[in-house]
Amino acid sequence: MLFSIAKKARQFTAGTIIKRSHSVSAGSSRRIALGLSMLMAASAGSVAEANTLVRVTSTYGDFTLELFDDQTPNTVNNFLGYVDRGDFDMTVVHRSVSNFVIQMGAYNWLGDCVSDAPQPGINCSAVYTQQQDPVVNEPVVSNTEGTIAMAKLGGNPNSATSQWFINLGDNSENLDEQNGGFTAFGRVLGDGLEVANEINGLEVVSVGGAATEMPQRNNPTRLPQTDNLVLMSAYRVDRFSTAMHIFEYSSGRLAAYVNAGDLGNYSMQFNLVEGDGGVIFELDTGNMVPLEITPEGMANYLPDEQKVAIPQVEINNNGSVSVLNNVVLHMIDESQMRFELESYE
Repeated sequence: MLFSIAKKARQFTAGTIIKRSHSVSAGSSRRIALGLSMLMAASAGSVAEANTLVRVTSTYGDFTLELFDDQTPNTVNNFLGYVDRGDFDMTVVHRSVSNFVIQMGAYNWLGDCVSDAPQPGINCSAVYTQQQDPVVNEPVVSNTEGTIAMAKLGGNPNSATSQWFINLGDNSENLDEQNGGFTAFGRVLGDGLEVANEINGLEVVSVGGAATEMPQRNNPTRLPQTDNLVLMSAYRVDRFSTAMHIFEYSSGRLAAYVNAGDLGNYSMQFNLVEGDGGVIFELDTGNMVPLEITPEGMANYLPDEQKVAIPQVEINNNGSVSVLNNVVLHMIDESQMRFELESYE
């Protein structure tokens, strides 16, 4: 019942979603420090990485990007502008070229249109990603395998805005000189390239606009639907991690993979909020990325108890790491999708 409501909330309110700030107030910081007394135990790292890190949640798994802050500062700032405003939440992977690139940042997905919506087709489906001013080209780093780069208009080197891509091979010979050179501004860490290549292996279809080579999963059709699309969201993190469930102290964000039963698997984000006592999280219903994968160690939603049970959560405090086991969140406010931290080990 709970996640059915959350799913509908995403569909009906997506057209007017207000991007939440993920900053944590001093009061919240004090409360979480008291509530999670194990935060500083079992440190696995003492400092955050030097370069900015962005974690990408995708239908085929999460991966982390390391940005080239010093080499391409303008492009990095441009990219982070989209990330920090939430403009990349539920972005569609709209282009996939075999053994070349996968590309995103053109469209945001607001959910399947439903017949009983107040205005069917208005507050659902895809919309263009909100654009900011183009960024000056910075072709300093070569477009080698695993780098990420900005897409741009043909014949205009300084036209990059929101669209970016992952180089799936060494594309330096082609992209380092073409159109003034494509700005590679970061790289994929860990097994992120495996995730990108899995997406690249999907069948592509043309649905018009910028999506003439859109990868689709399951039974590909010409009509984009949530069950067929590859979706992504992005947010800053303080350290590189391959953990499935992570709480970021600096942002107050709890990211988790949740098995929601018949509704499927989702990558979900819970944001720390002010509440009357306890440690309270609010589910971001507009940012539930459907998962095609079912990895071991997923959290489970227990509908009879209205609880989310997470086997293990990595707590990251600016690079210092601890782990909580058997974390249980209990839903206390269905209208706002709020959960209280009930217990942990």
